[in-house]
Amino acid sequence: MRIMRWRMLAGVAAVAAALTLLPAVGVIADEKPGFDPGDIISDDSFFNPYAMTAADIQDFLGDRTCRPKDGVPCLADFRMDTPYVPASKDRCTAMHGRRDESASSIIARVAAACTISPRVLLVLLQKEQSLLTAPSASGYQKATGYACPDTAACDKKYFGFFNQVYRAAWQFREYTVHPTDWRYRIGSNRIQYHPNARCGTSEVNIVNQATANLYNYTPYQPNADTLARPTGPAGACSTFGNLNFSRLYAQWFGSPLNVRFSGWLPACLTYAGGFGCPPISPFDRM
Repeated sequence: MRIMRWRMLAGVAAVAAALTLLPAVGVIADEKPGFDPGDIISDDSFFNPYAMTAADIQDFLGDRTCRPKDGVPCLADFRMDTPYVPASKDRCTAMHGRRDESASSIIARVAAACTISPRVLLVLLQKEQSLLTAPSASGYQKATGYACPDTAACDKKYFGFFNQVYRAAWQFREYTVHPTDWRYRIGSNRIQYHPNARCGTSEVNIVNQATANLYNYTPYQPNADTLARPTGPAGACSTFGNLNFSRLYAQWFGSPLNVRFSGWLPACLTYAGGFGCPPISPFDRM
């Protein structure tokens, strides 16, 4: 029976991978009104590396209204030589370097190597540096805000578009494979409204690893004033990061709470817990 189960799973996995490349029709959405600070994005939406191909990403970038600064190109036209990166156990597979690689290819390859949705990376690039609509020289250097804490200067050794995209995806995977090493976890958490602790905190019940990842990366939630004025002006205790992530994702890709194929495929195919289905052993194919 085990051999038959794995044969069936192999076929289902192939169908699922193919279907994820089609337009998002017939997906099952969890329609929750407003912004829920404990449920910002589903694991499936966060960890699905098949959400967009490199060609999809290129088309998407080309469709953005882009007004660059400092003489830099728009992201649709950005290219760079990329390095070889060795595999990082349980986080990202090895990546081979390429010459004159496009931003869309970089995003797609990093997403696949680290099992992170390219949609998440695109939203992160906009949330952190407005890189899709108003790119700048500084924005390309600090593209995903990696190693750029709110209370200190950025660590320049991580500067550069490829480094920033790769390290952000790597970090999301690190949060996932070692969740107890990080501050925010599934369950009850006290989360600040602002870097200034005097702005207060409240209890947030984080329901999944994807949402915990967002808080470990950007450790603040919007307060009531921010939620009432999501596009500003900002109050003294306003932070928009995770709210903007949710708003941008919804504007570009639909509800971040969507889950593909809910209820009738194995949980591993929706990347529950941040991983897809395990590799199929040759012995299971016999």
